Amino acid sequence: MSEEWFGAYDGQSTDDLLALGGTYRIDSLVAAFAEAIQQQAAARPLSSEERYVLAIEALEREVNSGGYGQFLLSASHELLDVIGPALLAIDCPKVAAITREAIAALGIEGDVTGERAEVIVLSDDDAIREALERCDGRFSEHDEPIADRLFAWIKRHRSSVRIGRASRRRGRAFGPGWGRHCSR
Repeated sequence: MSEEWFGAYDGQSTDDLLALGGTYRIDSLVAAFAEAIQQQAAARPLSSEERYVLAIEALEREVNSGGYGQFLLSASHELLDVIGPALLAIDCPKVAAITREAIAALGIEGDVTGERAEVIVLSDDDAIREALERCDGRFSEHDEPIADRLFAWIKRHRSSVRIGRASRRRGRAFGPGWGRHCSR
């Protein structure tokens, strides 16, 4: 397993990034997938699989750096509707259970939306803060390799995780033979 971090995403295709699995750290490649998907989100609707990648990468990034409170306050809280199914899809039932407990600690009745979660987290309720801190502790102790499982899941669902430019995959700006038909 490589210790080298993959740099910033630069237009690689899904297959290009998957092929780098033995060259770069898997968590850095997963981060590149999330970056690429986020870049494309403004241009087209995302597939369910792409939303799963964004949700899982955001959860891991935010909880590792600031806990569930940070995850629930960040822009990624817009993915609360898919985080549970996403974690189960990549076979991380322990993390799914911890995340479900963190969301349940908010006490939201009905649909859990990012806006509703944000209001409750910002209310500075001691009981909620303590419940989230307990979930943070459990998250830091879990033994499920989230990035590895997400990377393997992306491999299996590569046709639904569409990143990169078609022209980049072919290595030509406008496709094969285009230059032959141009006069100078």
